[in-house]
Amino acid sequence: MNTEWSEQNKRMQQQLKKKDTFNQGIDTLLFLRKKLMEQIVRFQSELTQSNFSAQPFPNAKGYHSKTIAYSLYHIFRIEDIVVQTLMRKEEQLFFQQGFQTDVCASIQTTGNELVKEEIAIFSQGLDLEVLYRYGEEVDGATTRLLNELSFSDTKVKMTEADKEKLLLTESVAPSEAWLVDYWCSKDISGLIRMPLSRHWIMHIEASLRIKNKLLK
Repeated sequence: MNTEWSEQNKRMQQQLKKKDTFNQGIDTLLFLRKKLMEQIVRFQSELTQSNFSAQPFPNAKGYHSKTIAYSLYHIFRIEDIVVQTLMRKEEQLFFQQGFQTDVCASIQTTGNELVKEEIAIFSQGLDLEVLYRYGEEVDGATTRLLNELSFSDTKVKMTEADKEKLLLTESVAPSEAWLVDYWCSKDISGLIRMPLSRHWIMHIEASLRIKNKLLK
């Protein structure tokens, strides 16, 4: 893991645990997310369109077995689902702003169910410009939410009603129902840790590994 990102992530997690350092923790998280988004944006100038859908490690066990386009879609999609449906109790931006049609996504789920060549085929169909616009909207919504949170808000737990509402959106494939159970077992604090921070790090580092392989 990138040392700087790892250290910021650890610092943020410690700060968020205490009321006295909670606001510092939010600032640390926002700074970390800013750095991660800067790396995502750099991909646009570093890579070709075909690079985004290339899959140089299709049989690997890690996240680098995916494609960069898939990883970006996956990061943004999961964050939209978690922030809008579970944390804000609102409609996902994906549906609200018509991104499913505009980004040319063949699915409305997180993409967890896709494997091997399915990932490459899905990636090739994505409109990257719109995908980046979706990411900006999702990141902006998350930033606003984080700036509004109080320490007491982070103790709020997901409910069975939250789970039922999420299932109704059909945002997670039936074969990946464990993901709904995972999110709905968390409180707000748990969701901040995963997927609003560590999830980004894991997939961006995997994308960097793909980039380095392609540009070698």
